[in-house]
Amino acid sequence: MKLFAPSLAFVLLGGPMLAAPDDLETAYESLKQASESKKEAAEIKKLAAETVAKAREVGSSAAPEGDAEKKNWESHVARAKDIEAFAEYALYASAIGGPAATTVEMMGALEQQNPKSKYLDLGYASYMAALSQSGNGAKAPAIAEKALANFPNNQDLLILLADSSMRAKQTDRTLNYSKRLVAVLEKHPPKPEGYSATDWNKKETQALTAAHYMAGICYAEKNQHYQANVELRAALPGIQGNDAMSGPALFYLGIANYNLGKSTLNKAQVMEAVKFSQQSAGIKGPFAQQAYHNSMVMKTEADRMR
Repeated sequence: MKLFAPSLAFVLLGGPMLAAPDDLETAYESLKQASESKKEAAEIKKLAAETVAKAREVGSSAAPEGDAEKKNWESHVARAKDIEAFAEYALYASAIGGPAATTVEMMGALEQQNPKSKYLDLGYASYMAALSQSGNGAKAPAIAEKALANFPNNQDLLILLADSSMRAKQTDRTLNYSKRLVAVLEKHPPKPEGYSATDWNKKETQALTAAHYMAGICYAEKNQHYQANVELRAALPGIQGNDAMSGPALFYLGIANYNLGKSTLNKAQVMEAVKFSQQSAGIKGPFAQQAYHNSMVMKTEADRMR
């Protein structure tokens, strides 16, 4: 993903200056210069906090009664909001452009500054990755769950929570997050700035495959064979060549189709279960031996059916 400069930044950097309190303009200029010269993250973090404090002081000031004074006040407030938004971008740009420890520090600062900032929504994938790279991966699920309250459709948060829940063998939580992720992706959210169409489509496809896979495994473990069959079939094209995912998926597809076929006396579906089980048996891993045994039992059952 490419880092992009927001249109707001261009307005602030090149547009006409609105009249605003001198101390706010001074703080903004200092932050702008530090951000442009890519100064140390600690300096940008400090200046951003000071700038936001001054911007909010202007933004929360009481409106005057006179029309002329009120119009001037509205200009000050609008300017303060623009500057506050730039401070958020400065933290985000420093976070994305730095090493893992810097990303964690600056994204954390941005969360404190404005937990609903659009730059958090854009940066959570990098934030979660940086937590892992800096040895703080254990903190990621709690941070992601808190963030999800402000960004319920953020696919990076949903997939992290689904995956961490699956690793913790929390079937119902995994299923919840996976289904939410599928629902988000099936609406085809618009491509964010900074992504090429190719990269965005690839990211969506990978996330949708993972969501179907995790949901399918959960349904299989709950013996909900119809739902497991639907979800795992949806995941299958995207996991070809990935033995770690294909082995379990084919194993559970065998079980699901065997049970469905047997309950409806559908010999063709039982034979399909044999095929899935044989394919799973051909993949080295913990499912291979049981998959082979299952395929033999299923084949015998199919032979007895008309």
